[in-house]
Amino acid sequence: MTIRVLVADDEALLRMAFTTILGVQPDMVSVGEAPDGAHAVRLARQLSPDVVLMDVRMPDMDGIEATRQLTRACPHSRVLILTTFDLDEYAFAALAAGASGFLLKNTRPEELLAAIRSVAAGDAALSPRITRRLLDDFRPHLTAVADPAHRERLGRLARLSAREREVLAEVGRGRSNAEIAAVLYLAEATVKSHLGRILHKLGLRDRIQAVVFAHESRLVPRA
Repeated sequence: MTIRVLVADDEALLRMAFTTILGVQPDMVSVGEAPDGAHAVRLARQLSPDVVLMDVRMPDMDGIEATRQLTRACPHSRVLILTTFDLDEYAFAALAAGASGFLLKNTRPEELLAAIRSVAAGDAALSPRITRRLLDDFRPHLTAVADPAHRERLGRLARLSAREREVLAEVGRGRSNAEIAAVLYLAEATVKSHLGRILHKLGLRDRIQAVVFAHESRLVPRA
């Protein structure tokens, strides 16, 4: 399977660099480039890429709004957020908007390619360490309990078994499958199976959305 990638960044040299890296991979192809978010959304609708490398800060339409529109219009396409700043405040908002991963622009090429493959396969490209740091820094920005959507989230949460809720809570704390297995005394393969059922029952795209859901439903108490 060839992974079709769309590159969205307002810096032409970076777009060229990413496209060059993709061009020498046997399992990837660059299908287009976009200088801003609005252009990225239009191209995604036309080209249906598997993965969109999305810069956060772009003119006209930034990566957050582009991610929100793109994931709704093109549910097949996965968004991998790119930013210059570690823990960029906008990056968490983009993850909450539906992105499947978060990478710094100075990430090594092999890590970028691994993240693209991971996201294309339906997984998330965000380490538990970064997940924890994001949640620690941006917990105040998560939706308040009074939000009208909170009741809807609680209704979806009721679809889970008690064990699935325990697994989701640990995912929300930023723990890896291996760490969850140790905490809950389960086999790692069992944790993976639980997570798959959790995503299906809640209608979530990936682990990132599960983390956000766990916190917005207050399954993970505020520190």
